[in-house]
Amino acid sequence: MSGYLLTIPPPGSPRLVGADASHAWIAVWCPNAGWVEFDPTNGVQAGIGHITLGWGRDFGDVTPLRGVIVGGGEHAPSIEVSVVPEADYAALFGATRRA
Repeated sequence: MSGYLLTIPPPGSPRLVGADASHAWIAVWCPNAGWVEFDPTNGVQAGIGHITLGWGRDFGDVTPLRGVIVGGGEHAPSIEVSVVPEADYAALFGATRRA
């Protein structure tokens, strides 16, 4: 499993916009329960705060950035991700959510 994780700032601290990063966790098939997702990094069963972008046999199947750049020169990609509840979007970004 590959995606993003909703992070909750400590009480009294602001949410850091653009500071979230990609995250990976596992899913296993249990005959009596179906697919069960577990986040071994955080020691929890994956929940609503785990936003799935891709499923695969391993991270190589679901890497968020993959491709070929043709041409010369240097390239330095810059990526910022913010995972926020929809109710907090306007307060953080000063705009309504785009569909």
